[in-house]
Amino acid sequence: MSTPNAPKAAVAAPVTAARPAAAAAAPAAAAPAPAPIPVPGGTAPNVSSAAELFPPLPPNPINDPNGGLKVNPPVPGEPAINQIFRTIMLHQASDLHLKSGMPGMMRLRGAIQRMATKVLSQDDLEKLIYPVLTEKSRKTLDEKGGADFAYVVGNDECRFRVNLFKQRGKLAMVARRVNTSIPSFEKLGLPPTIEKLCHYEQGMVILAGVTGSGKSTTIASMLDYINQHEALHILTIEDPIEFVFNDKMSVMNQREVYLDVHDWHLALKHAVRQDPDLILVGEMRDQETFEAGVHAAETGHVVFGTIHASSAASTVSRILDLFQPSMHHAVRQSLAFNMKAIVAQKLVPSIKPGVQRVPTNEIMIINPTIRDLILKSKDDKLGDAIKIGALEGMIDFTESLRQLVERGDIDKATALEFAPNPDQLKMAFKGIKFAAPGIL
Repeated sequence: MSTPNAPKAAVAAPVTAARPAAAAAAPAAAAPAPAPIPVPGGTAPNVSSAAELFPPLPPNPINDPNGGLKVNPPVPGEPAINQIFRTIMLHQASDLHLKSGMPGMMRLRGAIQRMATKVLSQDDLEKLIYPVLTEKSRKTLDEKGGADFAYVVGNDECRFRVNLFKQRGKLAMVARRVNTSIPSFEKLGLPPTIEKLCHYEQGMVILAGVTGSGKSTTIASMLDYINQHEALHILTIEDPIEFVFNDKMSVMNQREVYLDVHDWHLALKHAVRQDPDLILVGEMRDQETFEAGVHAAETGHVVFGTIHASSAASTVSRILDLFQPSMHHAVRQSLAFNMKAIVAQKLVPSIKPGVQRVPTNEIMIINPTIRDLILKSKDDKLGDAIKIGALEGMIDFTESLRQLVERGDIDKATALEFAPNPDQLKMAFKGIKFAAPGIL
């Protein structure tokens, strides 16, 4: 997940401009072919040195199109791959991308940028990645073609959510940087209603958004707020654990699927027997996960979860897609009476000094009007219901973007680019609001 308030870093030239230079430099930097990597549990692999994988480069400005973003110096005693992870930390990038035949790449301020490494071969990737894999992760990679795990740099200096996979028969890796410090609502720039959503005693709160929209960071901020202000038992079920919480007023227990518990089904089955007040289910990825979350909400718990959807209103249809059409009526009943709120989120580029991106939010609180629309399958009217629910703390993306511009967080051009209806946003800039049509 991306963190909205990462500091700015210098931006390198586009990838296309850097590739010829990288390719030209590769022959001079190439190392002898390394020995095959044994399976974990056997003889320890001969880990490539940092000097072999990252040969010295002539000094270049960070934005030199012939060099790429500078690589962090190696730290003695650390795995060779930590040099790449520390490069991501150095530039405050959001994601690391590694694949055979390319230099190291990172996503910085939303754009893929090249690092000043040699072009990495399949052998280089094996020597970087295999030494830090557990036996279970290596087995999962070999059997299923991919593995997810959390990786910690140094003494919990930074955590990464890693997805290792194969493409065209070769290794590739993408790692999302996760801040170890949990930002407050104010630091993230979240709307005031978010605090209100932390005080429910029962029901479901869903965070919706595409990959990289900051859902995990927003939920972590909400959990940390509850942890600071209420004496509860908070149980998280994650794959993998991203943010690590300290016990404050609440007791926090975090379970990582496949590490602390065998699978999702068992974790969710055990959860309701562990006296939780609040359960973080993580991603609602299938029918079984959603049903378990609803069951927990029905039995008097607060349930937080995330889902991939583009707006608060479209989240309802996204949840229905997890089920057979014959079950949709029952699912609507469960949503109407157990859902408390849906928060959709996007990240937009900021013009504020020291801030890369800020969240824009759409918040739908389940009131009698919205409950009735869900029950009657009038999902196309949910957007109008959000507009007229402003006094209850609801907000749509148009109003959220207008407020971000007014606050000086983003410019008008960016707001219009991300607006679901640019014409309505232009009118909103002029102080003209559209009256919601009749929805009942």
